[in-house]
Amino acid sequence: MSEIPRYNFRETEQKWQGVWEERKVFCVGSSQSAPPRTLATRDSLPPTYYVLEMFPYPSGNIHMGHVRNYTLGDVLARYKRACGFEVMHPMGWDAFGLPAENAAIERKVHPAEWTYKNIDTMRGQLKSIGLSYDWSRELATCDPEYYRHEQKFFLDFLKNGLAYRKESFVNWDPVDNTVLANEQVIDGRGWRSGAVVERKKLSQWFLRISHFADALLAGLSDLSDWPDKVKTMQEKWIGKSVGAKVTLSVAGCKLPVEDAGLEIYTTRPDTLFGMSFCAISPQHPLAQQLATGNRQLANFIEDCNRTGVSEEAIEKAEKKGFDTGLKVTHPFDKNREHPIYVANFVLMEYGTGAIFGCPAHDLRDFEFATKYGLPILPVVSDSGNETSLTEAYTGDGKIIHSDFLNGLTVDQAKEKAIEELVKLGIGEKTVNYRLRDWGVSRQRYWGCPIPVIYCNHCGVVPVPEKELPVKLPEDVTFDKPGNPLAHHPTWKHVPCPACGKPAERETDTFDTFFESSWYFARYCSDKSDSQPLSKPAMTKWMPVDKYIGGVEHAVLHLLYARFFTRALKACGYIDVEEPFKGLMTQGMICHETYKDASGNWLYPEELVRKDGMLLDKKNGQPVTVGRSEKMSKSKKNVIDPREIILSYGADTARLFMLSDSPPDRDLEWTEAGIDGAWRYINKLWRLLLEENITAGPVDEMEALKLRQATHKTIAHVTQDIERFHFNKAIARIRELSNLLGTLSDKNVGNARAEAVNTIVHLISPFLPHLAEELWEKLGNKDMLVHRSWPKADPELCKEDEVTIAIQINGKLRATIACAADTGREEVESLALSVKNVQSSLEGKQIRKVIYVPGKIVNVVAQ
Repeated sequence: MSEIPRYNFRETEQKWQGVWEERKVFCVGSSQSAPPRTLATRDSLPPTYYVLEMFPYPSGNIHMGHVRNYTLGDVLARYKRACGFEVMHPMGWDAFGLPAENAAIERKVHPAEWTYKNIDTMRGQLKSIGLSYDWSRELATCDPEYYRHEQKFFLDFLKNGLAYRKESFVNWDPVDNTVLANEQVIDGRGWRSGAVVERKKLSQWFLRISHFADALLAGLSDLSDWPDKVKTMQEKWIGKSVGAKVTLSVAGCKLPVEDAGLEIYTTRPDTLFGMSFCAISPQHPLAQQLATGNRQLANFIEDCNRTGVSEEAIEKAEKKGFDTGLKVTHPFDKNREHPIYVANFVLMEYGTGAIFGCPAHDLRDFEFATKYGLPILPVVSDSGNETSLTEAYTGDGKIIHSDFLNGLTVDQAKEKAIEELVKLGIGEKTVNYRLRDWGVSRQRYWGCPIPVIYCNHCGVVPVPEKELPVKLPEDVTFDKPGNPLAHHPTWKHVPCPACGKPAERETDTFDTFFESSWYFARYCSDKSDSQPLSKPAMTKWMPVDKYIGGVEHAVLHLLYARFFTRALKACGYIDVEEPFKGLMTQGMICHETYKDASGNWLYPEELVRKDGMLLDKKNGQPVTVGRSEKMSKSKKNVIDPREIILSYGADTARLFMLSDSPPDRDLEWTEAGIDGAWRYINKLWRLLLEENITAGPVDEMEALKLRQATHKTIAHVTQDIERFHFNKAIARIRELSNLLGTLSDKNVGNARAEAVNTIVHLISPFLPHLAEELWEKLGNKDMLVHRSWPKADPELCKEDEVTIAIQINGKLRATIACAADTGREEVESLALSVKNVQSSLEGKQIRKVIYVPGKIVNVVAQ
């Protein structure tokens, strides 16, 4: 028996990465060279599959989150290719953004130089993981050949009424010196800088995302392959509400509002009899008019402007108000008057910028009324007798203390109140949305220039298409605060395209989410194509079959991309509405945190283990081990993937990332876990290359068991990959390899070779380098990457059936027959679907379900 050579992961991984690249294994032909997909030809062409991970910002080095995210997509891409699909799996760079400008200031280097250097570094790091990317489709959003197309999109949006400019209050990040969209304000702070956001009035460009609010909301129901939590987040952000606009009479005011009245919007007209006050936004025209002659009010409004304009920032701020001295008359009771406040929690952009306050049934109104000593009158009750409240009641119930609405349910009262408002001629039913138009202007250099010119004679003039792209100037300086484009001595000065007189370019650049809202579509087209989006290519590839990335993008990138796709369709570029058919949001990678005796964070490499204790390398003092948290540089609990790949190999890193936790759950990084993955790879190497020369006749019984296990593993692993249960798939492969190891002293004939080849096939999406090397060592002349996915023999996959008793509170109600290895969830589902069980449970609440595998399902109900 010849000695098995030691597995050399460095040689193996470099070898196969070189072969894949040299032979262009993962490059797919452009749609222009592929035959058109028609009804007549579609059956003869391979099906397509587009898998994509959210592209990275080129910060300089990949982190463990990148490794996990991109490995998940790689498994799917390799598997689908083996299943006969024509797979597109591209990669690119989300390359504009403030970090490059900050680096330019800190390192005295041009943002472009810093960015492209980082791209080169990260490209090499990604290649070292063995990812099956089609690098021929690589793009960087800072490339003028990319952003010239989005400048054209913007001009078309302008023509079609989907882009417009207006002066408005915006969220201003005082550290990054730029505007932030509402979605980019997290807990009242800038999403990148962490600075407290302020309110500032500027002229801004907006995209009319609100035009598609209904379509974006309705489209969520078609996204069956999206996580429910993401759809719920988008539904909440779009925030469709049905309510009423009501015009209230204002007394004691010599401003135009006395004649016109104050128009408010409410989603709770059922609680109008609980009105205690009205509140208007600091930006409401009435507030602005009153402030011109009232210094105290002007100061109050100025103070309000120090808070961001996002709902989240306003909701978390202390509720403050200024009594204007004006009063409104109650719409249903002319004998009641209520004060009008200017309040810091009312948004001008939502509804009409004016609301009525019902403290008894709104948490925010209750806080405000308590602070200013305003009446709190309950008008909704679940018992019918409340006269006072210690906190706002926001539940359901019947209407009380409300004249003609008394005794109605909340929903009935809403309809009745609106009906009465319409009859009185002071109100109407209205649909409103929380979603605001997307402000895309940013006051920075490293972004895509907005292609418009301002002329004193012609106004706003679009840059002619033949002059696109409008490129960024290279000779910029960052020695002054603010936007370097606005400070540039020559770049902004141009003749007006319409009249030829002196004019100025727009010096704002696009929000970087503009670039990431369509990059997935650009991958589909040939780079040489002068058109941004080839319709044949879009028909072939879009929508993306599986998109993989973090849930933190649910109401930023993912919502913008859905809007952008619809906007492109409205402008005639494409025929699809949804960019991503399927979505998978992966969990975070967590690691313990460590602190020294002074409470300073320590990196793992600054520690040493001695006598079972973790010590600080510097002084030998014990360190404090904190709870596991998301890896972050600030807490120094990051693990550098380059070191792991150098010490253990890419396949080991991949195996640990894939086997230790379901993809959508957080993964706990442990040294024991990575060591275990490395040991298994070496065990597999030895096991599959081991020669089996057991003498004697074939043990037919053991051979049949091995064949059955082999084909059941094929079936289960196939199913697990389709369901994104990668950790389960790997566990099943381990089970088969363990079984094979127990048969080393038995002669199982050809069943062993079948099992060995099957294991090599099944590990190939997960451990591609090891699989290719094993395939070659086993004497195969072709590459494994070109082989088809193994198919399970149904005859060998048949399971022994078991009969399971179904009990309700211990009493037998039915029996079901199912395969012996049917999972718990499926057994319980089958049990609860039996008609006799359903009828026995009618009107009862299930408390718990007890399952004794293969024997009994007992439903405890009452």
